[in-house]
Amino acid sequence: MRQPEFPVRGSDTAHAFGWGLLVASALIAAISVGSRGLKDFDPALVSYAGASVFAAFGIGYRYSMWLRRPPTRMYWYRGWQLFMKPQHLLGNIMHLASIFWNNIFLQRFIEKRSRMRWTAHWFLAWGCLLAAAVTFPLSFGWVRFETARDNQEIYSAFMFGIPVGSFRLGTVVAELTFNILDIAAVMVLIGVFFAFWRRGRDRDARSVQQFSNDLMPLILLFAISITGLFLTASTHLMHGLHYVFLSQLHAITVIFTLLYLPFGKFFHIFQRPAQLGVDFYKKAGAEGEQAFCARCGEAYGSRMQMEDLKAVQAEIGIRYQMADGTHYQDVCPPCRRKNLALAQDGLWKAHGMDVRGMGKEL
Repeated sequence: MRQPEFPVRGSDTAHAFGWGLLVASALIAAISVGSRGLKDFDPALVSYAGASVFAAFGIGYRYSMWLRRPPTRMYWYRGWQLFMKPQHLLGNIMHLASIFWNNIFLQRFIEKRSRMRWTAHWFLAWGCLLAAAVTFPLSFGWVRFETARDNQEIYSAFMFGIPVGSFRLGTVVAELTFNILDIAAVMVLIGVFFAFWRRGRDRDARSVQQFSNDLMPLILLFAISITGLFLTASTHLMHGLHYVFLSQLHAITVIFTLLYLPFGKFFHIFQRPAQLGVDFYKKAGAEGEQAFCARCGEAYGSRMQMEDLKAVQAEIGIRYQMADGTHYQDVCPPCRRKNLALAQDGLWKAHGMDVRGMGKEL
């Protein structure tokens, strides 16, 4: 298969900065258009929107820097090249739906590691996605609710200024609509509980965990969820007691998390969908031409993968071309280990040492 061409020009930082500005500008334009020229935008939520714009810039910046890495860029372009092949496009779409269901919705790649880890990850992921699906459209003015002019018991929902439905107070639809963020918060808290429980009991997890990368995200999610539930409790159980303070505290936790989003562990939310292309890469490699070891003649991997690996290594300055014209990557891993042992044996003998005697002078 033809090597994908992706020339890299200019500074990585300047390139990423430009993409960050583009993504942030696109979000500002989407807020303006979606809220009908800010007509439906709630000024009280401007801090959430501002933090979201900053997060959009950070995500665009870091995503661009991630794609500038030669291995990532190779996987990215090769994945799209394989997916868009006309003769396989329909099958690829069906396969994409399958891996999306298993890896994104059910998240079975986590289940293979441990059931508790999967439980924590599933509740955290879908609790956060559910909250985001509600919070961002409301904060940007894309979705709003109004009471009917002739009946205060009926709420009408609008999306981008277009009426999409109505419901009566006291119905199941109304209760779910007004408490959907509470449901998301409970899901997140369940995930946080299982995550802390696993990290507290699993010695392997404790030995490698870091506060900023492993514990900080859980603390932020806990803070957002618990302060959000406190707002509901203040409204329904305490007649609005301390509601202003709790709303400000909740806003601080949300805004801080949005600012942290592009630079911490939460960034993998945006990396994970792109990694679905790796599955197509593996599938194409297994079905395509195989690479045969130059030493033993056995098949040891995909020819496409070996050629791509050579191209990436050459791009980052690693030269494994051997004197006889072959490449180090043309040798299978078992033969490489054998060659290493033979090379070490030769060095021992060259320095007058008997390998069998482990240091006995000849």
